[in-house]
Amino acid sequence: MTGSLLEVIALNVRDAVAAEQGGADRLEVCADMAADGLTPTPETVAAIAAECPLPQMVMLRCDASFTADPDVLDRLRRDAKELAEAGAAGFVFGFLDSAGAVDLAATEALIHAVSPLPWTFHRAVDHAADVQASWRAVRLLPNLATVLTSGSPQGVGDGLPVLKGRADSGDGSIILAGGGLKPAHVGPLLDYGVRAFHVGSAVRASWRDPVEWRLVRNWRALVERD
Repeated sequence: MTGSLLEVIALNVRDAVAAEQGGADRLEVCADMAADGLTPTPETVAAIAAECPLPQMVMLRCDASFTADPDVLDRLRRDAKELAEAGAAGFVFGFLDSAGAVDLAATEALIHAVSPLPWTFHRAVDHAADVQASWRAVRLLPNLATVLTSGSPQGVGDGLPVLKGRADSGDGSIILAGGGLKPAHVGPLLDYGVRAFHVGSAVRASWRDPVEWRLVRNWRALVERD
């Protein structure tokens, strides 16, 4: 990996190969972006692993909500096992309870299920009732690789002050900045000490279109500013 980490959403093999060609370091593999990203099939993960060497952080999420009841957790545990066997290098998940707080019991149950693989807490953290409290809860969880966050439910543009505060407090190393990330945000984030960036719609014409390697390369150049 180069100085900054660039993660690209891949829905299939074609996306993954284009992301690699453009200089991505890592993939977030998911399905159904109309629901903001759900669990892909093991067949998709295996097909990507056969054609692309980039590590796959695979989404574990059954629906568009951020909640998980016992039945959902059982399903996700089974999915995680199959996806790990198919080639997942890590996972992306995270849950809120009915009050909008981080659901530590559900999240820790899935951490245990995917161990020893690393994981990313996804943008549920930005949609919590108390964003500061949710961040404090998430950052202490075991085996955490990164937290995909924009600092605000409205996206990185609104969340820049929050991300700066987190980086200033020493948490810059776990911030994976994404969610409405635009080129103009990268410079300030680098200044704050953030070194991991996540892009999806920014590297394709639409979610119906494939990843464009040239757009990935543009982001690669942006995040590698000296």
